[in-house]
Parts: sequence; C-alpha cells; structure tokens
Amino acid sequence: MHLRYRSSGVAAAFSPRKPRHPLLRLLFGLVGLALLAMLLVFGVVVGLAMLAAGVAMRLLRRRPRPAVSSARDGALDGEFRVVERPLLR
Repeated sequence: MHLRYRSSGVAAAFSPRKPRHPLLRLLFGLVGLALLAMLLVFGVVVGLAMLAAGVAMRLLRRRPRPAVSSARDGALDGEFRVVERPLLR
C-alpha cells in the first residue's frame, strides 16, 4: 500500500475496527450470533413453507382418471381398412 493511501481517510473509512471494551466486544459478538441464528431459522421456515406448498399443490391438483379400456390381453378393438399400395410409374 502507498503511504498516501494509508494516511488518508479512505482506508480508515472502510476498514473494520473492533471495539476495545471487552463487554462491547461480547455484545457485538452475541448480536452477530443472534443475527446468524435468525437468518438460519428464517431460511429453514421459508424452505419448509415451499415444500409444504408443493405437496399441497400436488395433492389438490385433480388428475384425470385413466380411461377404462375394454381391451383384453393387449388386443385393440377397432375398424380397419386395407389401403392399396400406390403404383409407381
């Protein structure tokens, strides 16, 4: 680093500094841990809400019932017509 940059207020403005008082350090540490725990719980709650919404949508969505076929043993019932082969000229 340049000496000019260190002595200017720019470096001092953006460098993190810990408080010197031990109780204040402890307080900031506990606030940080509480914030981390709050974000973790919020993320878990949002994730569980998304999973619950997905399960609810899947359960509430109506699925079309499969058509009951009268075909037995893989046989298809229908009308067929023989098409003649076209003549090549």
